[in-house]
Amino acid sequence: MNTLDKIILHKIKEVEERKQQKSIKELEASPNFGSASLSLKKFLTDPGKTGIIAEFKKKSPSKGIINDKVTVEEVVTGYEAAGASACSVLTDIEFFGGKDEDLERARKAVNIPLLRKDFIIDEYQIVEAKALGANIILLIAAALEKKTLKKLAEFAKSLGMEVLLEVHNEEELKESVNQYVDVVGVNNRNLKNFEVDIKTSLDLVNKIPSQFLKISESGISDPASIRELRKAGFHGFLIGENFMKTENPGLAMKEFVQKIKG
Repeated sequence: MNTLDKIILHKIKEVEERKQQKSIKELEASPNFGSASLSLKKFLTDPGKTGIIAEFKKKSPSKGIINDKVTVEEVVTGYEAAGASACSVLTDIEFFGGKDEDLERARKAVNIPLLRKDFIIDEYQIVEAKALGANIILLIAAALEKKTLKKLAEFAKSLGMEVLLEVHNEEELKESVNQYVDVVGVNNRNLKNFEVDIKTSLDLVNKIPSQFLKISESGISDPASIRELRKAGFHGFLIGENFMKTENPGLAMKEFVQKIKG
């Protein structure tokens, strides 16, 4: 059983437990649920922004603890000041050390779109995401059947949220892309063995239909890679570990952006 399979098995149990703890009605009563949504598409194409979706991630299954010394507020405000188009916040507890509170606190701290980074398998989690302050949800093609993915994407759109579809190869792209998706992200990290190769993005960029914004995810640590990916046709870049492994992730992003402009 690979890591992704283990995560999904655990997530099925976790979601059922969460449903017993808090009802949909309680989630819908959250102050965040009725607030105006911020558009990732709009912020990604804003010339005043960097196109970077900067991530708050404390640990991962492949690297263990990345950074558990910084607060979510200091990280996301630093990212926003450095020109981030959006922030991604991990909420998976078991494998990534995230928590719901991180997303809620991030929402209070910044005025840019927030992505709930988790393994979404159920509509309940989408309601949760909106209640926590997220504007975007992530749907991972490798973790969902085609019909389920489309149903979840349609449900997210009905709540006024945007959908980031994550793919790893051409087969997933062809199977999973649908009219409810806003942005297609190519994950350069193989979720089965955690190997990373930016060539994955470059190979797929021209196969993504032109009506979708395109982002490259994972393994981006060199400003030259950003320039190459942008030239290839990508509108955005999800970067987490490269900033989070430093003492001051916001400053690390600021210096990274200066090198891109360099």
